[in-house]
Amino acid sequence: MRAALLQLTSSDDPAENLQVTKDLMREAVSDGADFVLTPEVTNCVSNSRSHQRNVLKHQDDDPTLTGLRDEAARLGVTLLIGSLALKAEPPEERFANRSFLIGTDGKIVAQYDKLHMFDVQVTETETFRESAGFAPGDRAVVAETEFGRVGLTVCYDIRFPYLHRALAQAGADILTVPAAFSPATGPMHWEPLLRARAIETGCFVLAPAQVGAHSVSTGKPRTTYGHSLAVSPWGEVLLDAGQSQGVHFVDLDMSNVAKARHKIPSLQHDREFSGPS
Repeated sequence: MRAALLQLTSSDDPAENLQVTKDLMREAVSDGADFVLTPEVTNCVSNSRSHQRNVLKHQDDDPTLTGLRDEAARLGVTLLIGSLALKAEPPEERFANRSFLIGTDGKIVAQYDKLHMFDVQVTETETFRESAGFAPGDRAVVAETEFGRVGLTVCYDIRFPYLHRALAQAGADILTVPAAFSPATGPMHWEPLLRARAIETGCFVLAPAQVGAHSVSTGKPRTTYGHSLAVSPWGEVLLDAGQSQGVHFVDLDMSNVAKARHKIPSLQHDREFSGPS
């Protein structure tokens, strides 16, 4: 199976981002991609809640979701929309950070709301309070595709091993980790965390990422780390996209999932224990 990870520098203009993403999808499929993946917040990178309220839509009305579904159907490709920032349904006033798996017919196969909110102070000047603007999800998701089962996660979820173990034990062969990762933590944490999740679960890990300095019309500018990554079930880095925007390909031999789990069957070795007190 050939996967295409789209590394984007999305702006805070959803219409502009939609056109860029569709163009790259076409490029990916023309070069043989079976599975196209986009990063977190594909539709809008913004730190301005007022701007988000002005431009974001509810799921049923969102032009990015409609446009990418239509494009996936036209191209006949499976698509992971890493996530879209969307207005949630009332009475929730915060937004949703929602990932979508789209089938070759353009239908939504599965959707997942990011579970873990990025509430951190990574430097003296860089503080994030994702939970102030986004509502966390409460459900883990595994979905069937023609090339295997996919477990959906988003960005900060990568720091929580129990989620990925649960996805693998529910049958996931591939874990998706679309991200808009901070450049303050990326150099030390991004690759080791992704490799660890692959090794622990015997899954392929596919992590398409936002990269670079994002153009915003209002609010504080945002910079992301990039380095979209693909990791094998044995922990080998198969693809590192660096800081290059565009389409990045990786060919996956899905039989390597079973091979890795046969060698190290740790998913079958859970034990109950008491403590610590």
